[in-house]
This record gives sequence, structure tokens and C-alpha cells, in this order.
Amino acid sequence: MQKIINVLAIASGVVSLAVVGSVGYVFVNKDAIIDSVKEKAMEAVMGGLGAPSIPTGASDLPAIGATPSIGGGADPAPGPPAPPTAALPGF
Repeated sequence: MQKIINVLAIASGVVSLAVVGSVGYVFVNKDAIIDSVKEKAMEAVMGGLGAPSIPTGASDLPAIGATPSIGGGADPAPGPPAPPTAALPGF
């Protein structure tokens, strides 16, 4: 019975040292951890906004008289007819 208690005491000590060591590591390196998380978050947010997708000036504009690449110059599809308007009653 004493051996079981000794093993549990040693295991408890090992767990306590691991927790104290982890907290100490985080405390000492908290600035580096925060900077790393900020950098990864900014990269994740700004990653979809690559430079080629942002217009940079006149070089991105089509030439005058050129057919735009979006829409192709086709006529838009006709929409549903407008609902009839109700007339106000005359008094």
C-alpha cells in the first residue's frame, strides 16, 4: 500500500512541476507569443487581399472604347413588370 501512495506522490509532483514549468515558460515568452499570434492573425486577414487584386492606378483601366471584360456589353435581362399603381379616390 505504501508503494502505491509513493507512486501517486511522485506522479503528483511531476504534474505540479510540469504546470509550474509551463506557466513559467509562457510568462517569460509572453511578448514573443503575442507577436506571433498577431502576425498570424494579420496574415490570415490580409492574405486574401493580395496586391494583384487591388487596383493600383491607370494601368489597370481598360483603353477608351475597349469592350469591358466583365459583362461583355450584353443587354441586361428584362426584369418582371412593375406592379400597377393604385389610383387615389377622388372626393
